[in-house]
Amino acid sequence: MATTERDAAASDGRPRRRRSSVRFAPIHQLRAHQYVAEQVRRHIALRLIEPGESLPSERELAAMFGVGRPTVQHALRLLEADRLVDTRRGRHGGTFVARPSENELVMDELIARVARNRDELHELLVYRRALEPLVARIAATTRRRDDLRAIRSAAESAARATLEDESMKYDTEFHFAVARATRNRFFARAIEELRVGLNDATTLLPESEVWHRRIDDEHRAVIEAIEARDEAAAEAAMAVHVGNAEQGIRAVLAAVSRRRGLDTRETASLR
Repeated sequence: MATTERDAAASDGRPRRRRSSVRFAPIHQLRAHQYVAEQVRRHIALRLIEPGESLPSERELAAMFGVGRPTVQHALRLLEADRLVDTRRGRHGGTFVARPSENELVMDELIARVARNRDELHELLVYRRALEPLVARIAATTRRRDDLRAIRSAAESAARATLEDESMKYDTEFHFAVARATRNRFFARAIEELRVGLNDATTLLPESEVWHRRIDDEHRAVIEAIEARDEAAAEAAMAVHVGNAEQGIRAVLAAVSRRRGLDTRETASLR
């Protein structure tokens, strides 16, 4: 990264630690430590903070996020428990990004695809926001007992999933089941195309316990409304679910753009 301090000899002859110059936006949310951790997870996944680099100090992070130091400390403990960061004590200590467990080449290609398709992804998000709440509204009037079983089964499987691939698989099945409950093949096809188109960006969403709990709660709200044949409630519940997912995906797209900008500037500086 062009803006990162590289290893260089200090006055005492010891190498200086590499330090990220990344900046975060302030947040105003309940359970703030979980959202702080989620934003840092996203930056780590997108290599905006590279393995071996240190995070800003607790005081600096607190100022960036607009929270207290105890909130930052709680967030860092979550990240350390997930083995995303290592805390080192002493003169050259700090909180450092751990080596990623996933294949870096695969992740880099995924990020590159998302960057190339960002205009299409923005359009898909607008399309989804208009379509999926309508699909849920119609499903509330056309659903049958077997449709409800399929929708519930997918949501319950997603809630029990412990692996990211399983979670995505059953979340996709949930949305397919809702679409099939409309008894309209064109809605079902449209939802399938949407899921395929958004798959890469969705894969980059940070995995966390708070994220999964929120999705589970939103799934339950959609199911309850469809079961009650409450069209307005089904539409509203799906709008909330889609809106929250869109917010996360747009944050990913913004982070990808920042990463690509940093990569471009670094490449230019090497010429």
